[in-house]
Amino acid sequence: MARASGAPLRLGLTGGIGCGKSAFAALLVERGVALIDADAIARTTTAAGGAAMAAIAAAFGPPLIAADGTLDRDAMRDLVYRDPSARTRLEAIVHPLVGQGIERQAQQAADAGYRVLAFDIPLLVEGGARWRARLDTVVVVDCEPAVQIARVQARSGLERAQIERIMAAQAPRAARLAAADIVIFNGRTTTPAELAARADELMAMLPRYD
Repeated sequence: MARASGAPLRLGLTGGIGCGKSAFAALLVERGVALIDADAIARTTTAAGGAAMAAIAAAFGPPLIAADGTLDRDAMRDLVYRDPSARTRLEAIVHPLVGQGIERQAQQAADAGYRVLAFDIPLLVEGGARWRARLDTVVVVDCEPAVQIARVQARSGLERAQIERIMAAQAPRAARLAAADIVIFNGRTTTPAELAARADELMAMLPRYD
């Protein structure tokens, strides 16, 4: 992406479930980077009264709406496992709204004077050229698949089979690494101090912005 003079540097930040992307994003925020969290924006669209909910209810019916009016994520996960086309239908509803929210937050951050924006996008690689064309640099947080499973089990209590299904629905590790300009390895033995040092190294590697 050719960056206009004076425009903030746009980092794409991604990684498989359990790789530690959110922890690394928090370290970048501590270092003065504005974080635009695609997942958080998506959650607002599927919250009670969210912008996507009427269309989701029309497309999928009451079984996909939780008692509190939000998207029933467990029910949707099960539906996608049984019917992969459901993911495409859901994404057709949610993704345009998320894209609008991302650009709105990015403009607000630029107007506030932030010089580096980190776009936390779990499905960056799956989005292909659509995201790549909007970013200056892609950063992938990576770890071994066994570590992904162990971390997700520890924090969520999901069964191994459920986690493996989620991982299978994401881009393969090799595809994420191939898409990366910079890889941040956050493996089994990586300490918080080491991860913080990698955040410092990344900031030092970034091109000087106007």
